[in-house]
Amino acid sequence: MEWSTGTVGRHAIAGIDAHPDLELVGVWVSDPAKVGVDAGRLAGLDRDLGVVATSDRDALLALRPDAIVHTAMTDDRVAEAIADLTAFVAAGINVVSSGPVILQYPYGVLPDAMVQSVVDAARTGGASLHVNGIDPGFANDVLPLSLTSLSQEIDEVRCLEIADYSTYRQPVVMGELFGFGKPMDDQPMLLTPGVLSLGWGSVVRQIAAGLGLTLDEPLVERHERIAADRDYETVSVPIPAGTMAALHFEVIGQVDGVDRVVLEHYTRTHPEQCPDWPRPADGDGCYRIVVSGEPEMRVEVAHHARHGDHNVSGMIVTAMRLVNSVPAVVAAEPGLVTALDMPLVTGRGLVSRG
Repeated sequence: MEWSTGTVGRHAIAGIDAHPDLELVGVWVSDPAKVGVDAGRLAGLDRDLGVVATSDRDALLALRPDAIVHTAMTDDRVAEAIADLTAFVAAGINVVSSGPVILQYPYGVLPDAMVQSVVDAARTGGASLHVNGIDPGFANDVLPLSLTSLSQEIDEVRCLEIADYSTYRQPVVMGELFGFGKPMDDQPMLLTPGVLSLGWGSVVRQIAAGLGLTLDEPLVERHERIAADRDYETVSVPIPAGTMAALHFEVIGQVDGVDRVVLEHYTRTHPEQCPDWPRPADGDGCYRIVVSGEPEMRVEVAHHARHGDHNVSGMIVTAMRLVNSVPAVVAAEPGLVTALDMPLVTGRGLVSRG
């Protein structure tokens, strides 16, 4: 079952349809205009899949699907989303979800009692919950931890997203969370002290757990904001000259005051901005892993959609990390499943026959 059909959900529907081991049985939507529309049309497939969208939550849960692929927007409704996911697993339905990202690895981030309530609900229902995607997700859990398996000595693990967000279609995220297009004396939600650690601290803590590190508390946050040198337009928000146009931030896990695990983002809203910042080796967006130590290692993952740019493919890889994880999550022991618990997930069955 697919839960929401927005920028990620539409690609999840296409992915479920393409996966040989999965069958779509229902689709939930919040937009009344989408109710009664076939899932294939909502996914842009130009064909019907025989499953029509509904906003009737109870009717969908009564179908008792093996799993829900949950891709609804959660950044601005974290508590409500956690309640939704808890209710799903308590009802015995496995869930893979793109958020709230704090549940990717909530240990040390959320209060123990809150985490335990989710785990208890899942175990009572006999279901599993796995929150993942690309970032937070594969680009800063499985990928960097796999790379460290080649290390003899590790000084620092650094996970970077370097991207142009001008074509990222999420007005709430761009305007309200990041603060792009807002006056420089405004404090966006993302830069409220502690919020970066809520958003990305889970990946820092999960890498540390995978490496057997005990981090200093609290995590360290650093950021710099760059004002627009002229007017810019993005698909989500306008950025007048003098307002916030680019953001660089770090969430750092230290041991005895030394940076050991770093999550870092360089976010532009136009490719011409901040020429001194790092750039992808290829294209307009990438994920880069740098492992300092013996040996020094660097891996860069660039992506680009056939019908769109790196921001479109970013939605695809987020959706497909979830979809391709469904069989493993269904097979997992009931509870909260993190990347440290997952077996190898591949694109099994998706090689093109064309």
